[in-house]
Amino acid sequence: MERLTAMMAMLTSPQWMRGFLDWMGRSGWSRLGHLLLVAVACVGLLLAVRLVTRAVRKAVDDGNDEVTTDSERRAETLGSVLTNAARVLVVAFFLLMTLQEFGVNIGPLVAGAGIAGVAVGFGAQSLVKDVISGFFLLMENQFGVGDIVSVDDKHTGTVERMTLRITQLRDAEGRAHYIPNGSIIRVVVLSKDFARALVDVEVGYGTDPDQAFAVLLVAGGTLHEERPDQALEPLEVKGIEALGPNGFTIRTLTKTAPGAQWEVARELRRRILLAFREAGIEIPYAQRVVHHRGGSTEGVPESGD
Repeated sequence: MERLTAMMAMLTSPQWMRGFLDWMGRSGWSRLGHLLLVAVACVGLLLAVRLVTRAVRKAVDDGNDEVTTDSERRAETLGSVLTNAARVLVVAFFLLMTLQEFGVNIGPLVAGAGIAGVAVGFGAQSLVKDVISGFFLLMENQFGVGDIVSVDDKHTGTVERMTLRITQLRDAEGRAHYIPNGSIIRVVVLSKDFARALVDVEVGYGTDPDQAFAVLLVAGGTLHEERPDQALEPLEVKGIEALGPNGFTIRTLTKTAPGAQWEVARELRRRILLAFREAGIEIPYAQRVVHHRGGSTEGVPESGD
């Protein structure tokens, strides 16, 4: 209590007041003006970041109070990252400028912060790499939740969750893969906007190619009429793709909805098999020619070889 009383007496003493006013007259007002400008600039930066973040969130908002769509999740994540980064930078900048205005040499502080940053970067470089890679994955919208992707030709599945550090995939067998974003080198998106079902059909050399083309077009057109939400366009016959030992291969392509190419391809094969049976078109099987020493040569077809 006595110390508090002595401090209050010192602050209210005429001598201290005169010293403070003299300091303000010499350089205090100028320094306060500089700090005021710095504070205004910092507040303006924070407001600008907040306005940009709010505008992005409003642009992708679907009217639901909850964050439901992939665009909303991406905007929410990027907005949080930008806002937090801006706050840290603004606070650090304001503190350094305040110390500098009051005569503190901030050079050693900046150098020390740089050395500490380098040390942290070396110690947690994999984490930093994951976060930076995740930020650019979200910002560039390379893929999103619900897309079917193949990562580095090692992991293929549906994207279930994306954060700044990891991407979670669910493969066809139900296994969950957690992939650090920093380790992702190449991503193939299998369900971007649309897909194509590629089906190769091999027929015997005794088959009329034009007849086989016609049967394929009918089967593909029927599938398009019955399932327009999956098969977006009728089947397209590209022509003869290869000449094999037992027959020639016809290549077909069908434009499908994203992620529906495998189901469409399976259904096409089933319909093509039934249509070929009905049209009498032979699907070839392996044959072997057996040569008998000292005797004649005869062809003996053996299936399964």
